[in-house]
Amino acid sequence: MDLNGFDHPGSSGAGGTRSVKVMIAGGFGTGKTTMVRSVSDIKPLTTEETLTQASVGSDHLIGVADKTQTTVSLDFGKISLNDSLMLYLFGTPGQERFWFLWNGLFKGALGAIVLVDTRRLASSFRAIEEMERLKVPFVIALNVFPDSQEHPVEEIRDALDISPHTPVVVCDARDRTSSRDVLVALIRHLQERSAVAVEAR
Repeated sequence: MDLNGFDHPGSSGAGGTRSVKVMIAGGFGTGKTTMVRSVSDIKPLTTEETLTQASVGSDHLIGVADKTQTTVSLDFGKISLNDSLMLYLFGTPGQERFWFLWNGLFKGALGAIVLVDTRRLASSFRAIEEMERLKVPFVIALNVFPDSQEHPVEEIRDALDISPHTPVVVCDARDRTSSRDVLVALIRHLQERSAVAVEAR
């Protein structure tokens, strides 16, 4: 992937490698931890805890009744897209009771992936609202679950009420190649935004 002309604030490391902070956000049970695990070059740091009866009434398990663990702080991993770009991945907690952590987590982030479960679109509304409020560029990744139905991308775009300039891609968060392709789509989106900004100067 050609990164020439990609103007971003990541610091240069050894060999001229740039590091970029990328967020992986979305609603409860959309696959954020799964994506970090599948794509990270290192064993990821996770903060998953077992769901217990104490969370009944706080965590809404509609559509994810089989879920047994949940992220309570963040997930962290990293991946080298090429010799010049290292992405540091931060997965956010999805439950409403942990949303207060988001402001701190997003500091310094260059962009984000919002994972969406098409069976439960409403679960990702808040994540999209936060991206727009924090002015963080993002792409939508439609995570395919075994019982997901196919929907035209434009229908999903309309249902999520997102800009026509926001990329929407389909992925399988369990698959390393698929998750990597989402990260590449985000970097390309950031490149395009950077080029537009330079032209507007």
